[in-house]
Amino acid sequence: MSLQPQFWNDQEQARKVQKELGQLRDVIAVWEKNFNDLEEADMLLEMAVEERDETTQHEVALSISDLRRRIDEVELECMFSGEHDANNAMITIHAGAGGTEAQDWVEMLLRMYLRWAEEKEFATSILDYLPGDEAGVKSVTIMVKGRHAYGLLRSELGIHRLVRISPFDASGRRHTSFASVMVMPELDDTIEIDINEKDLRIDTYRSSGSGGQHVNKTDSAIRITHLPSGIVVQCQNERSQHRNKDMAMKMLMSRLYEREKEEQARAHKNLGGDKKEIAWGSQIRSYVLQPYRLIKDHRTGHEEGNVDAVLDGRLDQFIKSYLLWQP
Repeated sequence: MSLQPQFWNDQEQARKVQKELGQLRDVIAVWEKNFNDLEEADMLLEMAVEERDETTQHEVALSISDLRRRIDEVELECMFSGEHDANNAMITIHAGAGGTEAQDWVEMLLRMYLRWAEEKEFATSILDYLPGDEAGVKSVTIMVKGRHAYGLLRSELGIHRLVRISPFDASGRRHTSFASVMVMPELDDTIEIDINEKDLRIDTYRSSGSGGQHVNKTDSAIRITHLPSGIVVQCQNERSQHRNKDMAMKMLMSRLYEREKEEQARAHKNLGGDKKEIAWGSQIRSYVLQPYRLIKDHRTGHEEGNVDAVLDGRLDQFIKSYLLWQP
């Protein structure tokens, strides 16, 4: 197709087709490698059994375990059917009911998603960061760049509930905390969102997060308020005010796009979880550390007893169960 002269007449469409073609080739290459590795493991196992070579048998068992993990990952990709599932993702985490305890919970969730992304070899950057009053984080927005980042992370949208003995309570009482997680796709240039400049209030402020002396001494951070909807986005990770504004506008377009989708869903009585109150009865997942240790997704029913591993970024089973469960 790309060899046809008229293919490049529409440069934008041509780039889109080339991108999709590259992604499909990557999928085929992964499946071919997995198939070849399986054939090789089968041959080695047969030889090892005949020769009673226990060392080789052990090596084959390890390679099969790794192959099973890789196949699980590519199986997930077969479940992506959303329009923007292949896109990068922006995650915003807000502290809910629980005060300092909830702000610490936001920081725990931030670490969990950063570790998950690191394991996936996805690139991450913190776009906005508002530290807590005493500890933790009030709110944070991160960009996750990688193949199907949004398709994977949209399973995390909703209210997350933590039950534990509070490290901030001298009496050692059990506390319940809540945090909301909003997940949005990074929109590409093919999506057009009509934004009237008159509907925007743009404020500059001094960065409160890390980023070096230059960031902290200049009003480079940007806050944009979309007056008709009340949506507020902000970005402070870049030294350049112009680049922060560009990223904030991207965030705003994604929020407005998701808002339009939510309104359409509301018309079909299928509201998203991120608009619920950040408190009791609205959680999508509970992380119980006391009196027992269990993490349960209330949508899919999936449970994990190894809470430390999950909080360390092992989210794939929750993600897979959501993709299998989703309507």
